[in-house]
Amino acid sequence: MEKSTRGIDHIGVTVPDIEQATLFFQKAFAAEVIYDNLAAADEPKSGQQVEQSLGLKPGTTEMRIRMLAVGNSANIELFQFGNVSQRQPVIASDYGLQHVAFYVDDIQKAVEQFTQSGGKLLSKSNKLSSAAESGFGNQFVYGRAPWGMLVEMISYPAGINYPADSQPKRWTPAQ
Repeated sequence: MEKSTRGIDHIGVTVPDIEQATLFFQKAFAAEVIYDNLAAADEPKSGQQVEQSLGLKPGTTEMRIRMLAVGNSANIELFQFGNVSQRQPVIASDYGLQHVAFYVDDIQKAVEQFTQSGGKLLSKSNKLSSAAESGFGNQFVYGRAPWGMLVEMISYPAGINYPADSQPKRWTPAQ
């Protein structure tokens, strides 16, 4: 079968306030604004075409859309909607996208930046313990962004122990 997919381009995240979310991602993960698809000065978008293209509830308004870069990986697209009631963020056992993971070089420093930026940890950092992911210094920790989104910070400086027959490799930043 011919491959038509080259990789993950971005992850979409709905936030209550795009400026506060941008500041959080900048402080916690050194994110940079690439551009706004729908800026504060632009007219909000609404109507049947907007609702249909994103599967939105009737009457929902697109208020702001912004693309962020985080290191050398997939981008994050922030959405801010209006005129719609919100549900609580998903938890890991809910169907669908449940968290975004950031590769970090120093997990303790990342945890400090995350909490100083308004994030709340769910636990202390843990060792990665599966056969493929175990190694000295390999660890992870989960937390919640200020609006409740589940975020993971992960680091595996000892690398990944790939099975002998594994052809695809996990994305890992260059050392």
